[in-house]
Amino acid sequence: METVRLDGKALAAKKRESIREGVEKFTAKSGFAPGLAVIIVGDNPASHSYVRGKEKACEKAGILSEKQHLSADVSEKELLDMIGHYNEAPHIHGILVQLPLPDHISESKVIEQISADKDVDGFHPISVGRMVTGQKTLLPCTPAGIMEILKAYDITLSGKNAVVLGRSNIVGKPMAQLLLNEHATVTVCHSRTPNMKDLAKSADIVISAIGKPGLVDDTYIKEGAVVIDVGISRLEDGTLTGDVDEAAVQGQAGHLTPVPGGVGPMTITMLLANTLQAAEEQTA
Repeated sequence: METVRLDGKALAAKKRESIREGVEKFTAKSGFAPGLAVIIVGDNPASHSYVRGKEKACEKAGILSEKQHLSADVSEKELLDMIGHYNEAPHIHGILVQLPLPDHISESKVIEQISADKDVDGFHPISVGRMVTGQKTLLPCTPAGIMEILKAYDITLSGKNAVVLGRSNIVGKPMAQLLLNEHATVTVCHSRTPNMKDLAKSADIVISAIGKPGLVDDTYIKEGAVVIDVGISRLEDGTLTGDVDEAAVQGQAGHLTPVPGGVGPMTITMLLANTLQAAEEQTA
């Protein structure tokens, strides 16, 4: 069996062009560009790399990007006050606080401080509640990007058995909910799941978001299954790799997202889409 490569990079390029056109129309109609505020706390190299990627993507799409870099010892109150300022700022339509945060700052307080209308990460309890009940809302970027990939490749979800490896609030839980919203039968596996391999082996769709390089090999995948690799790790030699042992599942999986070039490019793309959506809804 030939394993079909799900090319997230190519799909992201196509969708970003569509977003850029949407931003142009919005800007021409409203007289101002959609605005995104990005707040980063501390000097985590990975976080700064992600933020730089987001800034470049915003610039290419025509979205105003306003970055605030706060020191690692900033007080929780100062951060919450800054978010409050952006909640009221008319030129800002989306607010993103880059995670992780220093230990002395409550992640939940920060997420809840962001106006649900400007929650372009899709993490606010109101956004989550709307997602669970099937209402229109700003969706978490990585799961939403995965859904775009599945749709682009005409992969049927209704009635299929899907297994999600990982239960994080950022990927695993919302991923399971979005699959459920599309009428898949969903199982979520995690560190306490004793028969994770057996459950994955029975699935039509396997989405791995654990962060363990090469964990998922052919013993996890039934013939013809769709495999989505969300994990990304850097090996000692600097190579980027995912949760899936790509060589082992070639010829076993029906479809597979590569790392890099699969899910990653779609995550930032969906942030751009969310920012445009937020701007349109706030100015309707």
